[in-house]
Amino acid sequence: MSLLAGDPTAAAILAAMPCYPVPPAGQSPAIGVLREAGTGQGLAVGHDGVMLILRRPWLALDFPIAPPLPAYVPYGSIGGAGADLRCGPIPRDHLARIIEHFRAALPNEAAAFVLWHEASRTFAVEFPAIEEATPSRLVYRSPVLLPGWHMVCDLHSHGTGPAFFSATDDADDAHATKIALVIGRLDRSEPPMIAARLCAGGLYVPLPRSPFTGDADAA
Repeated sequence: MSLLAGDPTAAAILAAMPCYPVPPAGQSPAIGVLREAGTGQGLAVGHDGVMLILRRPWLALDFPIAPPLPAYVPYGSIGGAGADLRCGPIPRDHLARIIEHFRAALPNEAAAFVLWHEASRTFAVEFPAIEEATPSRLVYRSPVLLPGWHMVCDLHSHGTGPAFFSATDDADDAHATKIALVIGRLDRSEPPMIAARLCAGGLYVPLPRSPFTGDADAA
């Protein structure tokens, strides 16, 4: 990095988010190390675009963030997109418990987190302390994680209203890596309305499938 950055701040930025050209043939050891990392992120640049490679103990994400480059570059292909829950799917019983908690809070909004322990590979649900809750406003804090624990899902309800991501949600999620879910229409007898997305690297990525066992594709 010292050859690319002339000062410590620039070197630290490049170390935190490295950028690698994709060789025209064969594998790149640097990109391979990034993809196998437990935690990290970086960019792969190919003739067909730019790929965000993001790794967390519970998540492996490869997501294209730029179209093919208009100029000729002698690079290879960034490859296909991919998203994998390294932690495995979340037991659906946790979702049922959270929905029950949200219904009990009606008409006010409520919140919950799904946590994952890396060593034991077990999930847990945490309900945060609520600072303010009304039918249209909710103020709560993210959990303080103990060693080995990771936040996988951040969920909140919209009470009897529809499920959607607000401008406030966008601001709160901008710098987080997590699955975000909003659950609405909780006053109805049929399954509630759910909006879901993956927040990663400032992106909001549609979930290719539900993170819960036995569930249909996420909305």
